[in-house]
Amino acid sequence: MRFWEDSHLNRKYLNQQIITPERMRVIDTNAMALGVSDLQLMENAGHALADVVRRYYPTSVLILCGSGNNGGDGMVTARLLTRETEVTILYHDSPKMSPACRTQLSILQNCAVKLCPMRCKDDVLFLDHLFSQSDLIVDALLGTGLAGDLREPYKSCVFLANETKLPIISADMPTPGINPTVICSFHRAKSEGAETVDIGIPVLAEICTGPGDLLLIPDRKSSAHKGVGGSILVIGGGPYQGAPYLTGMAALRAGADIVRVASPSSLQFPDLIHIPTKSRQISEDDIDNLTNLCESADVVVCGMGLGPGSHQVVSAIAPSCRKAVFDADALRLPMPIAKKTIYTPHAGEFARITGKAPGTEIHARADAVRNAATNGTILLKGETDIISDGEEIRFNQTGTPAMTVGGTGDVLAGVCGALFAVLPAFDAACIGAYATGSAGEIMTEQMGYGLTAQDLLPVIPQILYQQTILGHL
Repeated sequence: MRFWEDSHLNRKYLNQQIITPERMRVIDTNAMALGVSDLQLMENAGHALADVVRRYYPTSVLILCGSGNNGGDGMVTARLLTRETEVTILYHDSPKMSPACRTQLSILQNCAVKLCPMRCKDDVLFLDHLFSQSDLIVDALLGTGLAGDLREPYKSCVFLANETKLPIISADMPTPGINPTVICSFHRAKSEGAETVDIGIPVLAEICTGPGDLLLIPDRKSSAHKGVGGSILVIGGGPYQGAPYLTGMAALRAGADIVRVASPSSLQFPDLIHIPTKSRQISEDDIDNLTNLCESADVVVCGMGLGPGSHQVVSAIAPSCRKAVFDADALRLPMPIAKKTIYTPHAGEFARITGKAPGTEIHARADAVRNAATNGTILLKGETDIISDGEEIRFNQTGTPAMTVGGTGDVLAGVCGALFAVLPAFDAACIGAYATGSAGEIMTEQMGYGLTAQDLLPVIPQILYQQTILGHL
């Protein structure tokens, strides 16, 4: 049995709290990457909404539809109700109407529905009689799609709907200012007091990483300046020279603006700033300088190629880090703890820092990671990566056996470090695992088992920022 087929066990990995609109967009996008189209989700949402309307046995229904997918949900509801009640749709006729919503509007041209377009406040006021002539109103104006303050013609729709004192059913989320009788939330509640209905989103869309997670990466404004993508300090090298440089280049490819590498070894990477240490191995003589560098860095990524002899230095500098990713040789006892921390162990390193192997069964591994994540977020690398911050758990299934080659973990640490500069630790670890594994999948198709860690570097920005490659869940 594949781990996600055990519904009893998987329920404990689903966060049942109120979900944010941003997180719901991630799940929707992941569902579409799994093959469930936005039109399928819209159809299922419309069926659920129609069932709620039927509880009231209305003879006439007014459905207020915005120009986004929430409006499309309302249009599906209208089509399903036409055989049993009189349906009028007041819809926002906008050039920015979503493709799925426009598809539903096209279908309604052939249905027994009265279609009334609105473009401005005057259009709504001219049709104000529609509100008083109805038995029930469906609010499908905005859902999770609001950005900024409520504007016309939605503002007038809200005012007139509230004035009627009729039952109002809000689709997914109530439009700000409206007073709903029932909130029918799709998949998960987005507000207090909502009823939730299943619309067919696969469990993998929520418990696994996917292309939807990329939506969490913030856009850069046109006024962005050097440093807005983060200043990263990589600490490593000595026994193994190339590792920290792979990490540094991965951080640049993942969006960091400035990357410094504090290492005994100087390799020729003109994009990286080398900070020399005092001897062939990072030692206590370097603590003062490294502490100052850690305090000025947005994120510190530490441990790659360091060897076991420098752990006292790692322990000493960790409290000076605002954010840190600890990997490889930094994963030793006593555990280094930054103000905010990501740990990226493989199974052997996990056993070294916890005293217990994570096991091989996926659910047992997930419990082990969640229980161990008391000081930060843990990304346990494996055939299926497991990420937990002690509360949430996410699984990552991207990657290939060709990525057992040395250096891919160094790349992952750098990607996580760059993302950590602009995202919370849990999101940075999830997206880092997804992007690095996806890069491995793409390059394995070209290189097979001749893949090297450097081969991943050019593909990472394509996945994270060009978004021309959806990848795989």
